[in-house]
Amino acid sequence: MAQHRAGVKGRERAALIGIVAGRARRLEAERSLDELAGLAQAAGADVVLRVLQERPKPDPNTFLGAGKIQTLALSTDETNVDLVVFDDELTPSQLRHIEEAVGRKVIDRTQLILDIFARRARTREGKLQVELAQLKYMLPRLSGSGTALSRLGGGIGTRGPGETKLETDRRRLRTRIKSIGDDIEQVRKRRSQLRERRHKTSVPTVALVGYTNAGKTTLFNVLTRAEAEASDALFVTLDPLVRQVRLPDSRELLISDTVGFIDRLPHALVAAFRATLEETADADLVVHVIDAAAPDRDRRMQAVQSVLEEVGAVDVPMLEVYNKGDALTDDERRRLHDLDPSVLCISALHRQGIGELIETITSRLALDVRRVTLTFNPDDEADRERIARVYRHGRVVLHETRDGQASIVADVPRRLLSWLGQT
Repeated sequence: MAQHRAGVKGRERAALIGIVAGRARRLEAERSLDELAGLAQAAGADVVLRVLQERPKPDPNTFLGAGKIQTLALSTDETNVDLVVFDDELTPSQLRHIEEAVGRKVIDRTQLILDIFARRARTREGKLQVELAQLKYMLPRLSGSGTALSRLGGGIGTRGPGETKLETDRRRLRTRIKSIGDDIEQVRKRRSQLRERRHKTSVPTVALVGYTNAGKTTLFNVLTRAEAEASDALFVTLDPLVRQVRLPDSRELLISDTVGFIDRLPHALVAAFRATLEETADADLVVHVIDAAAPDRDRRMQAVQSVLEEVGAVDVPMLEVYNKGDALTDDERRRLHDLDPSVLCISALHRQGIGELIETITSRLALDVRRVTLTFNPDDEADRERIARVYRHGRVVLHETRDGQASIVADVPRRLLSWLGQT
């Protein structure tokens, strides 16, 4: 087999493999492979070979079929490929057969995404979540995953260090999975307590969600005047960020930036990041940031919807915001408005449409309010705190002071009423 070399500055040279299930789906398969190329770049690889194979369904042994796998082996020799990436999740059996046939490291889409997440995790929580997802993926794929040993029936010829090591590895993985699971459960409890505390202070929460690289973090920075890392790379934000924002009418809200979603986001990752994604399910408003200029915009929107369903966030009120509007032509913007006259089209990068977005968020959060007349004693410390909270979270229509009593007429969020002694 020909010698192969790593890409520029130690970057691996990658071949991308996908299948087209019928001619009508070729464009969809090509776009998916384009996205896989972006993932490979984010993981530190240079794409030197792309293969799209038409077949009704993957071959159970080699994914592509015996003949095509041999052709792939020759192509990877000729292009000095280090790494072969499949745009679907491979079974342990397929992984083994393909590696034997091509003599190269072989991974699938799930492993690639897990690798990027592992590189990007910064906090202890993020690292734990990624490790849990990797271990759950790895467990059924341990070398010699039990089939050969069980066929021999145990006993003579099956005892020894090989079996012992395999079983020890499995046991270690299961122990580690349980340990990390327990740690993440503690994280979930802490997050739940923090959310409960926020509810008590009645600060509404807005969760930014969207496909990876839709511009959520750029928008988050604009809205919160923060400096979270934002770039064109995929999955830059793994650890949730929550910041306080003061609105023009002096009310406050919390905005959280979440991990970017992606088509076929590995289930193990969704499960591992559940503690983080629960922030979205518990928000008062979800702002779905959409890359208006993406050619496969509808597919990306559906992928986000699927993840929201998986984490139980579909019942949270949602506001769709089309970002990167500066990249659209006048005709494209017109078509967008024809589809939905109320559409919000912004550019977070150029700060276009941000004022209208803030007004819309404010009005959506203010829908659930009631006008009340409240009386307070300004000399009482607890009442002074209540007055401050009414100003922070409500819209004061009238404030009068007579005979040492403050009378306030205000539109107040319903969640605040019980704390103010209203029913």
